Amino acid sequence: MRAAEARPARRRFLPLAALAPLALILLVFVSLGIGRYPVPLADVFGVLVAKLFGQASALDPAAQIVVLNVRLPRVFGALVVGAGLAAAGATYQGLFRNPLVSPDILGVSAGASLGAVLGIVLALPVAAIQCLAFAGGLAAVGAVYTVGLAVRRHDPVLTLVLAGVAVGALLGAGISLLKVLADPYNQLPAITFWLLGSLASVTASDIAAILPAMTLGLAPLVLLRWRVNLMSLGDEEARALGVETRRLRPLLVAGATLVTAAAVSVTGVIGWIGLIVPHVARLLVGPDFRRLLPASMLLGAGYLTAVDLLARTLATIEVPLGILTALVGAPFFLWLLAAGKRGWA
Repeated sequence: MRAAEARPARRRFLPLAALAPLALILLVFVSLGIGRYPVPLADVFGVLVAKLFGQASALDPAAQIVVLNVRLPRVFGALVVGAGLAAAGATYQGLFRNPLVSPDILGVSAGASLGAVLGIVLALPVAAIQCLAFAGGLAAVGAVYTVGLAVRRHDPVLTLVLAGVAVGALLGAGISLLKVLADPYNQLPAITFWLLGSLASVTASDIAAILPAMTLGLAPLVLLRWRVNLMSLGDEEARALGVETRRLRPLLVAGATLVTAAAVSVTGVIGWIGLIVPHVARLLVGPDFRRLLPASMLLGAGYLTAVDLLARTLATIEVPLGILTALVGAPFFLWLLAAGKRGWA
């Protein structure tokens, strides 16, 4: 990217870096206060301060339970999952040099879905279902990479994408078969709801369980973010600049996959975040991955928090997150296509 093109992006990044965290904090407080049981923002702040300092709160005990035990884990889960999926999407798009790539391109979402559906059909406890989903996502990407290593005579990036499509289709057939075999009265509704994505049942223990995997997956993305800029130039150019792409690409893909698998194992499949949010961040701060990654994480966290707020307040029943993200993401994606945006990297 030329210096003349970098300066406007840098000027856009500075106000975003200052305002986005403040807007995200305000959105968190609004999300903690709005719902079937409304809590004033001043009371939300009082409850959080009392909890933080270990003091007794004089507020209504029901309000404390709603804020601390019901909404706080859910909002924190939205922040973590949204940031993780957006970071994974930005990484995949940079590595594969393709703006149409999303975190499920290598079959991670399909593998996690198959694992979770199998757990539901076997009537396993929630923790076991989450473990199966996590293992299924990692196994799917492992299978894709095995195919990629076996087919060396073609472009490695194209091979991975095509292998991901094929493995994802195979796993999707397995999911369909399990849905046919599932109990139509109890298991099938649970499977359908899980596949649409939701934060309704997320607890503090669920978030604590995935935080180590999320941190481990995000670490290489953050520490090596400057090298993603070089890899977006192509393998030959990156190697000429001293980047060993054959070792670095599997490491970055493994990190993004680990983040995605951990998120999907708890919330189910939530689409479009990893595809659309990096596009928005790129329009705001430019393609430099050093700025694109934190911008994507901030926007992803705020976007999923806002969508979850709509999901539980828009109607008398909770709307699955996958429906809302598609309703917002698909029109925006069509607008990008119609506008013919270029220069994504």
